[in-house]
Amino acid sequence: MGESEGQKPGSRGVSRRALLIGGGVAAAGTAVLARDDLGRLWWRMPGVVKRRKEGEVDAKGAQWTAASDYNWRRADRPDDYGIDRVIIHVVQGGYATALRVFKDPSHGAATHYVVRKDGHVAQMIRELDVAFHAGNRGYNERSVGIEHEGFVDDKSSFTDAMYASSARLTAGICERYDIPVDREHIIGHVEVPGTDHTDPGPHWDWDRYIRLVRAARAAPRKATEKARAQGAG
Repeated sequence: MGESEGQKPGSRGVSRRALLIGGGVAAAGTAVLARDDLGRLWWRMPGVVKRRKEGEVDAKGAQWTAASDYNWRRADRPDDYGIDRVIIHVVQGGYATALRVFKDPSHGAATHYVVRKDGHVAQMIRELDVAFHAGNRGYNERSVGIEHEGFVDDKSSFTDAMYASSARLTAGICERYDIPVDREHIIGHVEVPGTDHTDPGPHWDWDRYIRLVRAARAAPRKATEKARAQGAG
C-alpha cells in the first residue's frame, strides 16, 4: 500500500516553471509564474505551513482520528491534483487494527477513511491531502481511499450497515469533485496498475454498491425537488 515513485501522467503537480518560484522569477513577480499558481503554491515555500483546522472532517458524521504524518503527503487538492477516483480497500483485519497501523509511522501507508462493520466512519487524512494507499503515486494523487473492516475471503465481513455507510461516503466524495458514479471511477485496490493487492475481493458486491452510491447521490436532489414542489403547491 506504499506510494510508488515516478512521474504521474496527467496530474497538475508542481511544474518545472513553478519551481522557479524560489529564484529570480519570485522577485520579478508574476512575469513567468501565473497568479493562480502563486495562490496554490505559496505554502510550499520553505518554512510555510498551510493553515489547517485540527479535527476538521470532510464527510459529515465522520470521526477524526489522525494517521501518522509519515503515511500521507500534504497537498492542496483538487487545485494541485485533480481528484477523479475513489478506491475501495479491505483491511484484512479489524477496524481497530486499521487505525493502529495507519497511526504507525513505520507502516508507510494509510487511507483517507476507514469504515467499520456497523457503518461508523473514521477520517484519518483530509481529502485535500495525498494518502499513501494505492501503491501507485499517480493514483494516490488523483484518488480518495476508503478502507473497510473485514477480510476479502469472508462475505460476512460486508454488512448492510457497512455498504450503506460507505455508499453515502462515496456519494459525497463524488458530489464534491464531480466524479461519475460508475466502475471506471469507483474501483477496487486490485484494479490499480502495478499493485499486488486483491482487495476488495470476490465477495464485494459491486452491483449493489454502485446502486447504493447512485441512490445516495440522488437523495439530496430528490429532497430538494420535493421541497420545491411542496412550496409551489
